[in-house]
Amino acid sequence: MDILLKRAECEIVVKKSRFISIALPCTSLEEIKPLVKSIRDEHPDSTHVVHAAVVGPKGDLYSMSDDREPKNTAGRPALEVLKGSGVTNILVCIVRYFGGTLLGTGGLVKAYGDSAKEVLGIIETEPLIAKAGFTMLISYDMYENIKRLLKEVQASAVEEEFASGITIKGLIPQTNREELSRGFQSITMGRCTLSFS
Repeated sequence: MDILLKRAECEIVVKKSRFISIALPCTSLEEIKPLVKSIRDEHPDSTHVVHAAVVGPKGDLYSMSDDREPKNTAGRPALEVLKGSGVTNILVCIVRYFGGTLLGTGGLVKAYGDSAKEVLGIIETEPLIAKAGFTMLISYDMYENIKRLLKEVQASAVEEEFASGITIKGLIPQTNREELSRGFQSITMGRCTLSFS
């Protein structure tokens, strides 16, 4: 499975109706409602904001809404596209601005399905790997060597806090825990602390 790295957006027009697809990273079902609301707030004049989401490490948790479109003509086709994509932790909102021409149920199913396919064609993903959180406290003289080590072990979401010492937090692939521990011990000679969560 892959996960979505960052927001992506594209638009298609079907019989004068605009369909704007917005893909957003989303790691739990609880995040969906506020994210959909934020898209609704960005597009206050839209006719519908339909959503479909696939989340969870196995990509087996789903959410969808037709947002007042006829039942199963909007969220369902978008969700089916997502389920077949091999991407998890993704929410796709499809914003529709009605263009004056009714599309019929078949037309709606096609338009919403095509909107989801279109945005999936431009998203950036990375493989879903189990990650371990780490926190370390080091002295300033070790900073450059530790930075090199963190690059080697593919650390991400790194946060640094500079005080009397330097606190560094972040995530690394679970498989690189040993390598980080060994490198950390070697650089700090056991004088500093490293913990995993």
